[in-house]
Amino acid sequence: MTAEAPSRPGLQVGPTSEFSLFFHVKPGHGEALRESLEALQAAPGYRPGDYDLPIGTIHEARFVPFDNDTRLLFATSFDGSWDAYMLDFASKPLKLFDAIFQNVEGYDGLPDLEAVKDFIRSAQLTAGGYSRNYGGTVKEIRKAERVNKAFQQVLDDPEAAELLQAPALAPLLAEASD
Repeated sequence: MTAEAPSRPGLQVGPTSEFSLFFHVKPGHGEALRESLEALQAAPGYRPGDYDLPIGTIHEARFVPFDNDTRLLFATSFDGSWDAYMLDFASKPLKLFDAIFQNVEGYDGLPDLEAVKDFIRSAQLTAGGYSRNYGGTVKEIRKAERVNKAFQQVLDDPEAAELLQAPALAPLLAEASD
């Protein structure tokens, strides 16, 4: 599948778009920025292993301070359109993001959806390339994980042994064996 340039910044592969924002950190704000990033990383939904980001269409997200904490990259990929992502992002509690963005130039708060969009557009660049190692939306992947977990329970149930001998289940069992 090839990456397509949508009407908004960012490349799209299938249902998923990349999102790359580059900010200039305010002079002297490197330490405060790192503290706010640590607070985000420690928050429910963002902690390693939580797998429950408040914005349910995000595949992954990362903030990367660089150039001796004078620049900040925020990169993510998400399902759906740029406008739908902006609406979803703006509808969530933004306290942790506000604490991060207070440390970058050009930030005046996010009082409404248009302010969010303007702020994001001011920092967003389209990637020179974008690829994915899997298809599917976050919703589809989560469903596949639930189905796999349920199927593993069936495989582990001794009462299912006779049913699992059905020829129609052979392709499913072959996939489950690896």
